[in-house]
Amino acid sequence: MLFKKYILSFFLTFSLFGFSQPTLSPKSKISVLTVGTADELYAKFGHSAIRVQDPALGIDDVYNYGHFDFNTPNFYTKFTRGKLLYSLARESFEGFIYGYQLENRWVKEQDLQLTVQERNDFLKFLENNHLPENRFYKYDFLFDNCSTRLPDALQTVLGAKLSFDYTHLENQFTFRELIHQNLDVNSWSNFGIDLALGSVIDRKATPWEHQFLPIYVFKQLPHATVDGKKLVSKERTLLKEVPEEKNSNFLLSPLLWLSILSILVCLITLKDYKAKKRSRYLDFILFLTTGLAGLLIVFLWFGTDHQATAKNFNFLWTFPINSLIAFFLLKKGAPAKWISSYMLLLLICIGIALILWILKVQIFSILILPIVFALIVRYSFLIYYQRSARVH
Repeated sequence: MLFKKYILSFFLTFSLFGFSQPTLSPKSKISVLTVGTADELYAKFGHSAIRVQDPALGIDDVYNYGHFDFNTPNFYTKFTRGKLLYSLARESFEGFIYGYQLENRWVKEQDLQLTVQERNDFLKFLENNHLPENRFYKYDFLFDNCSTRLPDALQTVLGAKLSFDYTHLENQFTFRELIHQNLDVNSWSNFGIDLALGSVIDRKATPWEHQFLPIYVFKQLPHATVDGKKLVSKERTLLKEVPEEKNSNFLLSPLLWLSILSILVCLITLKDYKAKKRSRYLDFILFLTTGLAGLLIVFLWFGTDHQATAKNFNFLWTFPINSLIAFFLLKKGAPAKWISSYMLLLLICIGIALILWILKVQIFSILILPIVFALIVRYSFLIYYQRSARVH
């Protein structure tokens, strides 16, 4: 009976203290890991994480705020609407580094010059964040991601002792300019991002806000101090990217295909003008496509929690109502009388969009120019065609 009491006492003690946060030793180290970019869209902007090491305790873990679960119910719906929850994951450093070795991405490490007490405070903060009730957060591409969470964590743990010097930033960029630093202008990813994101990203980002990109956290940390001492004590490269020949295939580029589309629309319109007829299937496809794009833009603006998709004036040239007008234009015969006025409205909207572009209210993708030119040509022809049909 006495033996059973000892056993019970042992397990109670183990359950209370065996899984509690360990106390880091003077040999411990906390560092920031920065991962380079890759060709896939999800990897275009790099990654950041925190590494905690203590050889005395056999600890070498990585705390990663960029984790999400593909098995989440309604994953794609939540992702589209900006309601997908990301989480803080804890993984072994060995597994972390191996994954990026397979992806051929560089990884750099910056050791943080912290006292033992500060390291333990930081670990306590991370472990508290890792609790099931705390680990999930609603991801925001610009203001709450795996990168922004690092300086936020440092500021929370170190408080007024932490100071950032931003004088190394020679230029302050808008959010869109910062995004473009990681994308090829003539790429479908660049075209899609500029189409989906609104004018809210065309304001200058503050020096602190630049850190939504991991590379800017990496550049900022050496210019931070704790109680007047440099925050970063040492910097090293853990993985180097193996140089690979990257072929940019112009035949698959948006500039080529959008230009071909524009030329086709203009040639068919010229043929229609000479033959005094209207290619209604062209109008149907053109109006349905632009209308659906406009509906998507409006949905991302009003129907989601994404901050970056708000106030998107791309709707002025895509115009959601086109998706309905497409079916009117599919009918045989001359269009209704009001079509002429509607086309004039579309031309005015395109004009407003171009003015907003010139005034830098919103910077549109340069790749929309072939499409906009084709739309202007077609809308102008439809005004002419409808008025000619009315005369005859």
